[in-house]
Amino acid sequence: MKKLVIIPTFNEKENIEAIILAVMALGQGFHILVVDDSSPDGTAEIVRSIQSRYPEELYLTVRKVKDGLGKAYIHGFRWAIEYGYDYIFEMDADFSHNPADLIRLYEACKTADMAVGSRYSQGVNVVNWPMGRVLLSYFASKYVRFVLGIPVHDTTAGFVCFKKATLLAIEIDDVKLKGYGFQVEMKYRAFRKNLKIVEVPIIFTNRLLGESKMSGNIIGEAVFGILNMRWKSLVGKL
Repeated sequence: MKKLVIIPTFNEKENIEAIILAVMALGQGFHILVVDDSSPDGTAEIVRSIQSRYPEELYLTVRKVKDGLGKAYIHGFRWAIEYGYDYIFEMDADFSHNPADLIRLYEACKTADMAVGSRYSQGVNVVNWPMGRVLLSYFASKYVRFVLGIPVHDTTAGFVCFKKATLLAIEIDDVKLKGYGFQVEMKYRAFRKNLKIVEVPIIFTNRLLGESKMSGNIIGEAVFGILNMRWKSLVGKL
């Protein structure tokens, strides 16, 4: 089975080489696609410098327009489907997701349609986040569960494994949200299709290097986008 880890990047020069080497060191046949949004800090050049060491495992695509995390992932999903990957993963570049947990997500996804690396399925497993951000993230997931009725504890999680058939069923070209609301929309679309979603408990660790991409606009899009999704589902237009 072909497995692809999609890592979206924008200004991740401090992390990108280390995260690539960590995934390759697993020795489990994972391939990597870095989707870079034309980072001015030279992230793509670092990836290119490593590609000669992994000519059949490491790939890079550079987008000219920076238009959101969701759009970067959709770009990666299309690439993965075109090149025949069976399992497709979302993972951050900054080590907030432990690369070793890719193996656990893969094993869980074998008997499901989507496996979610969950911070909140067994309490709150977040390290080095300010308390305000922990509370924001935790209650955002509670809000999503209340509004949309998704039986997932960590609805905003961005560490996910999909089967290719799941991405085809979700109809990724119809996904509207671009920021962190994208993560919610993907899970909601899977839920509405009656696909099996499982949560794998993980420990999420705040980045040590580089800068977070979180912003007020991203939060606002997520809040109102979720309400819009619920309205469309009620009137049968999702």
